[in-house]
Amino acid sequence: MSRIAVLGAGAWGTALTISLARRGGHELALWSFSAEQAEEMTETGVNRLFLPGHTVPAGVLVTSDLVRAVAGAEIVLCVTPSEHLRGVVAQIAPHLTPKQIVVSAAKGLEQSSLLRMSQVIASVTENPCGVLSGPTFAAEVAAGMPTAIVAAGTPEVSKTIQREFGSPTVRIYTNEDVAGVELGGALKNVIALAAGVVNGLDMGYNTAAALITRGIAEITRLAVACGGRKQTLAGLSGVGDLVLTCTGSLSRNRMVGIELGKGRELNEILAGMNGKVAEGVLSTASALGLAARYGVEMPITEQMDAILHRGKSPKEAIYELMTRPGRNE
Repeated sequence: MSRIAVLGAGAWGTALTISLARRGGHELALWSFSAEQAEEMTETGVNRLFLPGHTVPAGVLVTSDLVRAVAGAEIVLCVTPSEHLRGVVAQIAPHLTPKQIVVSAAKGLEQSSLLRMSQVIASVTENPCGVLSGPTFAAEVAAGMPTAIVAAGTPEVSKTIQREFGSPTVRIYTNEDVAGVELGGALKNVIALAAGVVNGLDMGYNTAAALITRGIAEITRLAVACGGRKQTLAGLSGVGDLVLTCTGSLSRNRMVGIELGKGRELNEILAGMNGKVAEGVLSTASALGLAARYGVEMPITEQMDAILHRGKSPKEAIYELMTRPGRNE
């Protein structure tokens, strides 16, 4: 029996813990930043704030003690928001043994450095590192609905993740293209915000299809410039995750975009999310920073950034995208 520590008791961390417990064969620890939340989940088995309606099995250790959570774990799965990942890994680094694998399941970019999540981990610890990404809604994974995702890393690391996380309800594919997998997961959130704006403006299916298609084009341009492979972005962590997040009603990023399209202010929208995170809000500026570094054109991302951070009218942003000079596809 292997031991897995899941760091982050949000919806996704809780869902992965439930999925691992359902599969069996693991000793599991789930770490929460909040001692109050850890105590409540220990007593009730329910993550009332982030994943109500799904029960964490009684055998799972839910704790707010970070060192206790990672002690003896073969795999440490980081499911914290991207902005908190460095701090959490820095806290556990002195307590890790060389063979412990650190896996990122966060989809974002570090704002200050523009680093991907695996790069953040590698800058803090020399432990082997992997990535878990793909089209997933936490509630559906927790409910046991069939899901396919990608484990990226060295062949040894990705095969380990595939073996330990795969189950009859979670099918895991391996991929050595860490950059492509991570950038697909991070950048699709930006396009999902824009897809939400389109929905909020009641612009119809034609507009949404155009946005998603051109969205994967600019995601792919940047991912390839950063060392990713084009074919990776045609897979689960690219097109798969993008379609899910742009069209699914459970998408937080899409929801934020819908409200922006309806004319609400960003601060008001975020304040009403009760601590839940829409990673695309932070990733938009980071994506543009990477685009500038590599000389990549990202018109949808540029317009989304203007809506989010410079008060641009969503209708004006759509107009400017539609009236750009003609191009060859």
